[in-house]
Amino acid sequence: MKKYFLKLYRYNAWANKRVISALVKQQVHDEKILSLLGHVVAAQFLWLHRIKGLPAPDVKLWGDYTLDQLVSMAENAGQQWLEFVESTENFDWELTYNNYVKEPYTNNVENIMIHLVNHSSYHRAQIAMLLRQKGYDPINTDFITYDRVITGQLKD
Repeated sequence: MKKYFLKLYRYNAWANKRVISALVKQQVHDEKILSLLGHVVAAQFLWLHRIKGLPAPDVKLWGDYTLDQLVSMAENAGQQWLEFVESTENFDWELTYNNYVKEPYTNNVENIMIHLVNHSSYHRAQIAMLLRQKGYDPINTDFITYDRVITGQLKD
């Protein structure tokens, strides 16, 4: 599973970086778009802290973030997740935690990690739709596009 998670979390960091680059290039400061991207990144920090048994990070799941803040946050989240995956051998264990409204749950860490990347893809698609609706150019963050880029078949 480690090889799979390395691939998945490298993709996730790449996709977030592509979205941020598109927002910076087009000077997008739309509140809803930035809120969705902030939610993606905040969720990545929240889940990583839960899994690592750390106190909740100082992020808001639905906060008001600037584009400059998101650039730094996304880079940091991607790096921390990759460091975690690289330094961990077993992801097949149960985590008991309280969600953001303090309800208790137990889930397998592998499932949480798969969920987190799917969650990110879901919200990146919403961002793409909003970009198009507001007259901006959305960016392709499909996994197959990532695979084509890293195998040299497509220029990033």
